[in-house]
Amino acid sequence: MIGYVTLGTNDLARAAKFYDTLFAEIGGKRRMESDRFISWSAGETSPGFGVIKPFDGKAATPGNGAMVALAIDSQAKVKALYDKAMTLGAKDEGPPGLRWGTFYAAYLRDLDGNKLNFFHFPG
Repeated sequence: MIGYVTLGTNDLARAAKFYDTLFAEIGGKRRMESDRFISWSAGETSPGFGVIKPFDGKAATPGNGAMVALAIDSQAKVKALYDKAMTLGAKDEGPPGLRWGTFYAAYLRDLDGNKLNFFHFPG
């Protein structure tokens, strides 16, 4: 069910060097990256791990930049889950839509402020 996890960083280059080296030990390679984030995975169907500069622009601290991402089997279900969460009082952090090619995702915060991502990434 979990697709990937992200942790915040204040120095993306330093974090990239650390995780490139660390994850090479277990066959992990970079899967996606931008000027704000880098993610690694051991394979296309394996869960991923990423580091990210927090969306809100504040300093990364344990928890700020952290997010649980849930792999969903269709774009329609991503939208349905996002819509349901909004009706239950969640806060929008990025509505459903395509990002980075075929990566379809929606971002939100639950009632306690925890960041969640529902995504569909066709193989």
